[in-house]
Amino acid sequence: MAQITCKNLAVGYGGQAVLKNLSFSVQRGDCLYILGENGCGKTTLMKTLLRLLPPVGGSVELSDGLSPNDIGYLPQQTLIQRDFPASVSEIVLSGCQNRCGLRPFYSKAEKALAHDAMAKTDVLSLAGRCYRELSGGQQQRVLLARALCAARKVLVLDEPVSGLDSQAAANLYQLIQELHREEGVTVLVISHDLSAAVQSATHILYLGHSTFFGTRQEFLRSPQWSALKGVRNP
Repeated sequence: MAQITCKNLAVGYGGQAVLKNLSFSVQRGDCLYILGENGCGKTTLMKTLLRLLPPVGGSVELSDGLSPNDIGYLPQQTLIQRDFPASVSEIVLSGCQNRCGLRPFYSKAEKALAHDAMAKTDVLSLAGRCYRELSGGQQQRVLLARALCAARKVLVLDEPVSGLDSQAAANLYQLIQELHREEGVTVLVISHDLSAAVQSATHILYLGHSTFFGTRQEFLRSPQWSALKGVRNP
């Protein structure tokens, strides 16, 4: 069953659309990669799906019991965020805030959830470390653990390997693939990395002069892929 359905969706700012006529759906357990060059509207689309921005036109429907509180979000990091002076465990636990309601403290269950998320992302040994002292790859794993605490059903990642070296990026992509396969959570990834998409995605949404949405296998037979092969080799 579809968890997210977009119908004739237009997204943008101040009533001005940067993307129009988008119609696609995300099923439970999908791994959707949203591809396209910088400035094509990928992040604007993602913020609209997360209801951080209103649609300029059309609609975004959440179904299959999905609510915004069921979605864990890992946005692109800023330089200020990389220098945040909190411990790893504090940052990961903050992903449970939506679960707390009006409680001013975290429950044992939420602390156990954070412990489990840190174990899954291999940062448990860093729990007492200051976040700003970590490497870029370690910081992204910490933020992924935080997003897992918030993600009851859907995990949304905006350029998760931005700024990482090739080895750290490969390790993080492998971790995302393992979480998708083993946890069964639906994953949406904004990326410009064609190689990762054609290796890991179940579905691909390509935003460009012509838009494509379909399975990974369909994308590899599409005109968009044929055009991209002349520019990049995944």
